[in-house]
Amino acid sequence: MVKSTAPIKFKAKLSRPATPKGAAWTFLVLPAAASKKLPTRSMVTVDGTLAGQPFQATLEPDGQGSHWFKIEKALREAAGVAAGDTIALEMAPVEKEPEPKVPADLKQALAANPAAKAMWGEITAVARRDWIHWITSGKKAETRVKRIGVACDKLACGNRRACCFDRSGMYSKGNMGAPEAAE
Repeated sequence: MVKSTAPIKFKAKLSRPATPKGAAWTFLVLPAAASKKLPTRSMVTVDGTLAGQPFQATLEPDGQGSHWFKIEKALREAAGVAAGDTIALEMAPVEKEPEPKVPADLKQALAANPAAKAMWGEITAVARRDWIHWITSGKKAETRVKRIGVACDKLACGNRRACCFDRSGMYSKGNMGAPEAAE
């Protein structure tokens, strides 16, 4: 099934997370019908407008077959919206996924492993984003350290993708998905 790249228009409620208590940031979950028009159930970067204000964001899978994303404070203020508001949005997938920001510890490990660094340079931005997401999704510091080592070993051996990584969040018990909204 070919997904449309035409703008997707919808309305969604802006929410604050339930935890931590008093969180100042906001997020919104795309309606299922809007999310189904995107090319993938996993992370996807979009260009769009929120209450008329332009933005670019990488949507996260919610683990239910849809997507969510954090609304930056500057965008929320420019749009003049607040938690609890229902907002008009329009978005479309970007033509080319942007380069992800490489965490300092991963950058250092790649620099120390020429074969891994060479493969890192050959893979796509989406594959790099998946490796970064897999590495940073662990809850414990020691898990992250171990995953960086595994990633460098696998990249050095020619592996282009993080194996066995559920990009949609629908099949794993990982910490993916939208936060619970505050009342």
